[in-house]
Amino acid sequence: MIRQGLAELKNPQTTWRGRVRRPGGGRKRIADRDTAVVRDLEKLVEPVTRGDPESPLRWTCKSVRRLAEELNQQGHVISYPVVAQLLGELGYSLQATRKSKEGNRHPDRNAQFDYLNGKVKRFLANQQPVVSVDTKKKALVGDCKNGGRERPPKGAPEQVRVHDFLIPALGRATPYGVYDLARNVGWVSVGMDHDTAAFAVESIRRWWQSMGRPVYPKASRLLITADAGGSNGPRLRRWKVELQKLADQTGLQIAVCHFPPATSKWNKIEHRLFSFISQNWRGKPLISFEVIINLIAATTTTKGLKVRAEVDDGIYPAGTKIDHKQLAGVCLIRDRFHGDWNYEIHPRGAPSG
Repeated sequence: MIRQGLAELKNPQTTWRGRVRRPGGGRKRIADRDTAVVRDLEKLVEPVTRGDPESPLRWTCKSVRRLAEELNQQGHVISYPVVAQLLGELGYSLQATRKSKEGNRHPDRNAQFDYLNGKVKRFLANQQPVVSVDTKKKALVGDCKNGGRERPPKGAPEQVRVHDFLIPALGRATPYGVYDLARNVGWVSVGMDHDTAAFAVESIRRWWQSMGRPVYPKASRLLITADAGGSNGPRLRRWKVELQKLADQTGLQIAVCHFPPATSKWNKIEHRLFSFISQNWRGKPLISFEVIINLIAATTTTKGLKVRAEVDDGIYPAGTKIDHKQLAGVCLIRDRFHGDWNYEIHPRGAPSG
């Protein structure tokens, strides 16, 4: 072949037509030389083989190196780059999981969204405050790993613990947020105790006293949009009893609209406040409550988001029972549409402060 090529190069009559190698020349593809390799590869990556007692790759990561190793053990001769190439030709790609499943779809889901949006618009048109509330994911306090990456000096990454366990002396931070839809400002109470309905309402109270009342001095009503679970769930008696105390204290008529089940990602606070807090503290160990407060308060966006934060060192015991008599004392007015999700709590007397 080499002599033939040299002769062709020396022959001035040779004409090149875009190809040096004649059709069919060169090394054959492994799929052509070994017709069984593709079939065996598909068997290995087929999802139904996970957990199959006969599968050699059960409960293991299907990396291309591991797949190449297994194919070689089956008698094939193949390298991991070729495995990657074959997987691409077969339509497989390296992907991460995506949050898209929302559980059972409630039949009144869209109707509740329409109802909630209409109520928000009416409150805003009347210059009454509207807030979105929720608890951000709890965070371990201490030199524990925090997701994300930062840009420290080269070769000097932040040193953290190998295993992330609760440090009793430092505890766990529970950030509860209140986001003002009209003004694009947020309040975060960082709790040191349990995430209860009492803690949730206390966070709303602190927001009102520090940020809400000064900018809404003429407000007579407050609309709270919340998830259907957690410390502000619609089924929690304690949530309603604590809101009654807040209504009595402030004189506000407190309206509440809950998002339908399994739709918490639509809550405004998730993508207008919490997502930016996560970006701001990514890659930084939350070594103390002071650090957490400073990182939250330093969160801003190009659209003018401002955040205030403070530690709530109150004690909020979990498992407190509310009896029928206490619940009956709540001045609860349910809306005609889904009164379990939409309701108001009116003050029982003159505000106390």
